[in-house]
Amino acid sequence: MSGKVRIAPSILSADLWRLGEEVADVERGGADWLHVDIMDGHYVPPITFGANVVAALRRHTPLPLDVHLMISEPERHIDAFVQAGADVITVHVESCVHLQNTLSGIRKAGKKAGVVMNPHTPESSLEYVLDEVDLVLVMSVNPGFGGQTFITSQLRKMERVASKVQQRGLTIDLEMDGGIYATNVKSVTDAGANVIVAGTAVFGQSNRAAAIQQLRDAVAG
Repeated sequence: MSGKVRIAPSILSADLWRLGEEVADVERGGADWLHVDIMDGHYVPPITFGANVVAALRRHTPLPLDVHLMISEPERHIDAFVQAGADVITVHVESCVHLQNTLSGIRKAGKKAGVVMNPHTPESSLEYVLDEVDLVLVMSVNPGFGGQTFITSQLRKMERVASKVQQRGLTIDLEMDGGIYATNVKSVTDAGANVIVAGTAVFGQSNRAAAIQQLRDAVAG
């Protein structure tokens, strides 16, 4: 695991009418990263944002942009998100025919490469790419929609991923996404995660600074 626990609010839960203000609000509130869910209506049912939104965010926030590609054939779009200013680009095990090649391409472009697993995907899928990634994202809900209920079995998966990382002596960020609130975030970090994606838990609250601090206090407690 790498470094302190980071809070990455997901703009999927923001008020898109006021997106610039929303991002500025969580930035002032102490967010560490900004999580951007890219959905294509094919790999997952909804359609959300594209590289143009990432580029707009990049012009107006210094926060690291954690871009989660929930899209089919992500390798076709890596260059666009690199050019848009993503800092971390994560792709799904399930959507990449040539996963190693896609991850290698992200790194060669000077960005951090992340790999994502859906709840049903075993951690064994990382066996031959773990040494070539900067981040592993374990989904604790099925991808595509915000506000879902946390799937507790994914804590065991995170523990096993963290164990693999430790055994290999790697420095990798371990991220969890989906249904995380102050009531369960401690179990997530105890399992090994050091990056917490928080959608409703932050953007669903009127006081974003207090919401972020509540997550930090729960982790510390």
